[in-house]
Amino acid sequence: MGKEYLLGKTLEELQAIAAEAGMPRFAAKQMASWLYAKRIATLDGMSNISLRHREWLAQRYEIGRAAPVHAQASVDGTVKYLFRVGDDFVETVYIPDRDRATLCVSSQVGCKMNCSFCMTGKQGFKRNLTAGEIINQILSVEHSDRLTNLVFMGMGEPFDNLDEVMKALAILTSEWGFAWSPKRITVSTIGHLKGIRRFLDESHCHLAVSLHASSREERLSIMPVEKAYPMADILDLLRRYDFSHQRRLSFEYILFKDCNDTLRHADALARLLHGLDCRVNLIRFHAIPGVNLNSPDPQAMEAFRDRLNSRGIIATIRASRGEDIFAACGMLSTAEKGNK
Repeated sequence: MGKEYLLGKTLEELQAIAAEAGMPRFAAKQMASWLYAKRIATLDGMSNISLRHREWLAQRYEIGRAAPVHAQASVDGTVKYLFRVGDDFVETVYIPDRDRATLCVSSQVGCKMNCSFCMTGKQGFKRNLTAGEIINQILSVEHSDRLTNLVFMGMGEPFDNLDEVMKALAILTSEWGFAWSPKRITVSTIGHLKGIRRFLDESHCHLAVSLHASSREERLSIMPVEKAYPMADILDLLRRYDFSHQRRLSFEYILFKDCNDTLRHADALARLLHGLDCRVNLIRFHAIPGVNLNSPDPQAMEAFRDRLNSRGIIATIRASRGEDIFAACGMLSTAEKGNK
């Protein structure tokens, strides 16, 4: 049996470890500070923990930090990192943009949702990441100390790994953890209803929901999850919450040429979202192998955005980044597995 990792432990879990080791109760906060504020990589760094207690910890625990095994840098400054998790890989993407530095993290190895436009979904589902493996992505990339924003939009469906993602969010936003403002963090979901409820009730982070269509039939044709989590039910749930203060609600909408990018679709989407305090992020589709979907024309994207704005829905076009380094999510990890 290998040693257990401390990274990803909550304050309560660290308190239990401290009690078992015979440490004073305040030692748990000291350990949390070393793990999340001071970001040490080895137990030897916990200098205000007695040598006896550090030796006790070392017999049973490791920090749990792991460096990425590969990194690809784009000409636009975007860096895609590959982390090994067991026999598989997950991707993490660093995106600098003027005074912002955003990190996109993964929550699962593969994904169960099988969206037709997503390379990660074509890998199938392997397992959930632990809170420690999620936090490791944040701590182990270059420029980790410069991060201004974090998005759970990498590999996997965050709310299909609800407990570990909520645990990671607690570590990120608690005073004893990273002490980040929830406004720095966005979690993206396909519309997992149980996950949305718990997330909105227990956190104050921003929420992004992947729609990618303006009707049930069109969404079902590209997202099988529409059967389990219909758009109508998702929007009904969201209308019960107040998004007018602090927390931001956004919808992700990937545009596919001649499929969902017409003004008719824009009008239908505006009707669908009417009355919700939200914004729409329009995303240009990045082609992936074996998928008969194409990128929209820039003019179609601009017309779509302008029509939504004219209908009272705030819409922006997300700049495409890292197109020279396997831009689509799942591409790099799929290539790595192929090489192996």
